[in-house]
Amino acid sequence: MRVALICSESSVFNRRVLPARLASFSDLVGIVVIRDGPSTFWRRFRSEWRRSRWRVFDVLAFRVFYRLRLAKSDREWIAKRSAAELLRFPPPPEVPIHETDNPNTPETQAFLESVRPDMAVAACKTLLRPEIFNVAAHGTYVVHPGVCPEYRNSHGCFWALSRRDLDRVGATLLRIDEGVDTGPVYGYYRPEFDERRESHVVIQLKSVYDNFDAIAADLERVYRGDGQPIDVTGRASAVWGQPRLSDYVRWKRAARRAAA
Repeated sequence: MRVALICSESSVFNRRVLPARLASFSDLVGIVVIRDGPSTFWRRFRSEWRRSRWRVFDVLAFRVFYRLRLAKSDREWIAKRSAAELLRFPPPPEVPIHETDNPNTPETQAFLESVRPDMAVAACKTLLRPEIFNVAAHGTYVVHPGVCPEYRNSHGCFWALSRRDLDRVGATLLRIDEGVDTGPVYGYYRPEFDERRESHVVIQLKSVYDNFDAIAADLERVYRGDGQPIDVTGRASAVWGQPRLSDYVRWKRAARRAAA
């Protein structure tokens, strides 16, 4: 099974751990690395403004709070867990790498066509166009941080936690299509977590880290043709945006009350 990876450069998991894990059960043939620049922030800000209008300042307040109170401990957790994961597997093989600010270009398409993947795995927040996600013969897949279709778009775990929908805190394996996390679903993965002490970022990452063996098995089943999409007919479907400070405070208060 020939697999290509499309990932952001800023995440140690996406850029270092994920290639090693993919290479452990497949033939990793190429990596598209997306460079994050200032335009990324403003693109997400405009998107959130269209969704939330003046509540975008609640989003910005959470970003400041996160940097001051949570970011350091989360970075330490990510570094420790990533180091432990990297010790479990040999380094990935040297493969062709294509670096870009925008994966939706003819150059990226030509690169993917040149490495001839059977499947592609996307670990990025950029919406891919059909000419990119359709290059791989068996499609492009994403492990979305949220249970779909209820928690589509970014930060699904955060919104499930803040809404006390604890049975839907987890991740979803789905095939990318032209919608926002609307493709066929092939698996759900849920972590064990402590919502009082752990941040939404750690809980979200544990959804993947703790379940990667199951994710790998599901990808192999899809490749063999044994994996069938999960029927989500009739279930609620919603697109969520960036975390807000007011919702974070409400979540943590509810978590403390539930544990009392």
